[in-house]
Amino acid sequence: MSVVLALLAVVLKLAGAAFLLAAALGLLRFADPFQRMHAATKAGTLGAGLMVLGSVLTLADSSAIILGLLTVLFLVTTIPISGHLLGRAAYVSGASMVGNRGDDALDGVLTRADQPLEERLSQGQVDAGEVRSGDRRPHGVHMP
Repeated sequence: MSVVLALLAVVLKLAGAAFLLAAALGLLRFADPFQRMHAATKAGTLGAGLMVLGSVLTLADSSAIILGLLTVLFLVTTIPISGHLLGRAAYVSGASMVGNRGDDALDGVLTRADQPLEERLSQGQVDAGEVRSGDRRPHGVHMP
């Protein structure tokens, strides 16, 4: 392997590690679940993708290149979708939005619980068995 490819692989891996560190710090420092998911999905996807690309350059094998590119494609297509679905579930369940500085863009679009699930469970408004079983869709959310 040439020196240029080896240096590029190291740079990609270091950049990936930096983005993964930023994602971890975002998970620890941000105030609400929506900000935490943003950090985890954006920086985590980029960091993992850069690490995989750096590994692909290190291996420099045709099967490793194909597998690495498919892995990056899988990360880029699945992590944002899962982050969106988790964010929607957190919003509908009434998760705290302390970091939201603007208007609630989903107000009137999705039905939102008045209190977070943890508070409703502690106050006995929701039975813990209901959370684990039954219809998984919250009331007011209509999906095709």
